[in-house]
Amino acid sequence: FRATSIFWGGAAGFGLTAGVLYFLREYILYMVKAGHIAVLVELMDGRSIPEGRPQIEYATQVVRDRFGAANVLFAVDQLVKGVLAAITGIVQGVAALVPIPGLQQFIGIIRAFLRIAVGFVDEVILAYAIRTRADNPWAAAKTALVLYGQNYPAMLKNAAWLTIITYVLAFLVFLVMLAPAAAVVWVLPGAWSAGGFVFAILFAWAVKVALIEPFAIACMMQVYFQAIEGQEPDPVWEGRLSAASKKFNQLKDRASSWIGHKPSGEEGPAAPSTPPA
Repeated sequence: FRATSIFWGGAAGFGLTAGVLYFLREYILYMVKAGHIAVLVELMDGRSIPEGRPQIEYATQVVRDRFGAANVLFAVDQLVKGVLAAITGIVQGVAALVPIPGLQQFIGIIRAFLRIAVGFVDEVILAYAIRTRADNPWAAAKTALVLYGQNYPAMLKNAAWLTIITYVLAFLVFLVMLAPAAAVVWVLPGAWSAGGFVFAILFAWAVKVALIEPFAIACMMQVYFQAIEGQEPDPVWEGRLSAASKKFNQLKDRASSWIGHKPSGEEGPAAPSTPPA
């Protein structure tokens, strides 16, 4: 009876937490994810956070200046993820034309990795809008996606490797934490036999999200900004994305109809030579 109660209690708690996170996803993306990207962009460009101002407050203001509201940021992020999926499809289609034995299987493996790595790459696209101090987030995302597409060999390779490294490190953390987690469960009254395993998983996942993923995102941002340095969007790639992705066309439509807002200040990083749109 106790095991059954624990199971259903845990399942109910997990479901409730997942539901709350689902409904708060816009706020979480706006306050945490994008703010984190804004701070990373500042540090990568050699800029420091203004003295006497909390880091979270400054990062939130930078994001608000670029996107205006959480719902805009969330909508941009969702369209970006859809276009990234289309880019991997284009790459797989090109590979199908190359008569190399086993190439399709290899591309299929890479695509599976990239489905997991989209969470890294879409943050890089958002970073472009922040770094270029774009007034039109839709146009900035469109330009960033075209630049990503025309540099796909380097980006896909790094995304795949970083995904592997991220999960390998998380698995190592899980193995390291098995023994202490089991010890903690053992000393608890009415110890649960599977508790050590569950606690080790939770700790490994927390370390992955808090430490490993930010490192991977910073690496992806560095590779991306180095790859696009001095480049202009290729009309050929824009045409490919328009033909392959409805979400890219939605992005273009919203970029054209964007009225915009007046930023509260221009404290963000200096814009690089590549125009945002």
